[in-house]
Amino acid sequence: MSLIPALEERFGKHRVRTISNPLHPEQSLIFLYLELQVPVTILMTNGLSDYTMPVLDKWKGREHTEIFFCLPTYWDLDEFKDPNFSWTYEWIHTLEQFVREKETWFGPGHTIPCGNPPAPISANMQQEYLIFLDPIFTGDAMRPMEVDGKTIHFLSIVPIFGDELDYKMGKGTDKIVRKFVQRKIDERLDDYRYSVLRSRMRFW
Repeated sequence: MSLIPALEERFGKHRVRTISNPLHPEQSLIFLYLELQVPVTILMTNGLSDYTMPVLDKWKGREHTEIFFCLPTYWDLDEFKDPNFSWTYEWIHTLEQFVREKETWFGPGHTIPCGNPPAPISANMQQEYLIFLDPIFTGDAMRPMEVDGKTIHFLSIVPIFGDELDYKMGKGTDKIVRKFVQRKIDERLDDYRYSVLRSRMRFW
C-alpha cells in the first residue's frame, strides 16, 4: 500500500486531496482535511518519505518522513499571489529540495532560518525561523504510519521567534515544547501569536 491509499484508509478518501504546488508545479503535495477538536487543513509533502534520510544512530527508525504545515480554517488555500498565504507553498518546496539536494535529514528540534540574515516570514507572520516538531495538536491523527514495509513519520513545520530559538538552543527542544503546551500553542499556524517567552504581565 502506498502513501495515498494509506492516508485514505486512515482518514477517508473525501479528506485526502493531491495537488501540484502552484508555485513549483514539479512538487506534489497533499491536503488533508481533518475534523479534530478544531477543524484544520494539513499541507504536506507527497513522496519525501521515498527518500531515505541518513539519520543519526539516536534516530534510527525515522529515516522516512513527510513534513507538513497545519493551516487554520481562515487560511486561503487558493491564494497563490498574496505572500501572507503563499509562503507555505514556497517554504515547503524549499525544505524538501534542501533535504534531498544536501542529502541530509530533518528530525524533531531541527531549525531553519527564514533567510540570511533571518527575516520575518511575511507581513503577518513575524517569526524568523522554522522548527520541526513531532505533532502536538494533531498528534493522534498524524501518528506514524506503516507503508510498503517502512515506517513513515510526520513532522510539523512551526514558525518560531528568535528568542524562542535561543531558548531552544540553550534549554533543549523538550523545554520549548513545554513552553508551547503551557501557553496552548502548537503546530497550527497563527498570525496573531506572540513569543511564548513574552511576559503575560502588561504595565500601562
